[in-house]
Amino acid sequence: MKPLLRLLTVSAVFVGLAAVAHAGPVGDFEGNLRAAYADYRSALFFTNTGDPDKASSAIDGFQEKWSALANDKAGAPPQYADDPDYAATLAAVAGIADTAAGEVAAGKLGEAHETLEAIRDQIGHLHERNGIVTFSDRMNAYHAEMERVLGSDYGTFDAEALGRLREDAAILAYLADDIVAHPPAGAPADPAFVAALKPFEASVMALRQAARSGDAAAARKAVGGLKGPYSKLFLKFG
Repeated sequence: MKPLLRLLTVSAVFVGLAAVAHAGPVGDFEGNLRAAYADYRSALFFTNTGDPDKASSAIDGFQEKWSALANDKAGAPPQYADDPDYAATLAAVAGIADTAAGEVAAGKLGEAHETLEAIRDQIGHLHERNGIVTFSDRMNAYHAEMERVLGSDYGTFDAEALGRLREDAAILAYLADDIVAHPPAGAPADPAFVAALKPFEASVMALRQAARSGDAAAARKAVGGLKGPYSKLFLKFG
C-alpha cells in the first residue's frame, strides 16, 4: 500500500485489534493471525540477518499456523465473511511462504526476505478492505514511510533538503504517535515492550529535532538511527 493511502486509512478508521478481540470467532481468528505473524516477523528478521536455520524454522512455524487458519472448516470469520477475496488472500500468502521457504533452502536469503515482504502487504490489504486496523498494520504503515525516508536523497542536507526532511519527520511522528496510542493488548504492562518502545519514540523525536534545528550532521545521523529501534520493536511486538 502506498504510504499516504495507508496514512489516510489509519486516520479515518480506528478499528484496532482491541475493538474486535472479544470471545468468539472474530477475536479467535485475529489472535491466531497474530500468533502466525510472530513467526513471520522472525522469518523476516533471520532472512535479513543471514541465519538460514532460524529463517527456515520461522517460516515452517508460520506455514503451520497459516495452514490451520486457511483450512479452518468453519470458513471465513464474521469480519471477513463478505470479502470475496478472502480465500484468494489466504492462498496468496501460503504461496508466498512456500516460495520463500524454497529460496531459504537454496541459500538465497536476500531473495527470501524480499519475497516475504509481500505477506505484509497481503495481510494489510485484507484488513484494509474490511475496516480493521491492528497494531501490526500501524507498524507496517510506519515501516512503509520509514523505508521511503531511508531511500530518499537528502544530499548534503542543505536548507531545501532539511525542509523536505521536516515534512517527512512530521509524517513519521504522526504514525509513531498512532503506534504508541494503540499498543497490543497487555503490552503496556510488559517491561520488554516499554523497553523497546522508548528507543523507537526517541529515534523519531531525534529526527524531528535535527530537522527543525537545521543541523545537517545531526539530521544525517538521525535518519540513519531510525531503522534499528523500529526493527527491535517490530521483531518482538509488531
